[in-house]
Amino acid sequence: MSTTPSGAGDRLVRIGAIVFFIGALSTLATVAPLFLGTHPLPSIAWSLCMLMGVGFLIAAAGVVRSVRAGSPKR
Repeated sequence: MSTTPSGAGDRLVRIGAIVFFIGALSTLATVAPLFLGTHPLPSIAWSLCMLMGVGFLIAAAGVVRSVRAGSPKR
């Protein structure tokens, strides 16, 4: 039984996905009061929505790192 070693950027992609998911949940939580007619959440909750972009950038950096590690050397 052989195990496949993880790639160079796999950890960054996983971390990026987790951060993106947290940002997506905070986006849903901050937009929901607008549709429900309740009081909006404080501005710190709106700033947590930026985690979606940060998570996307972290995951993209992991993909780039994986591609660079797998490309042949010149």
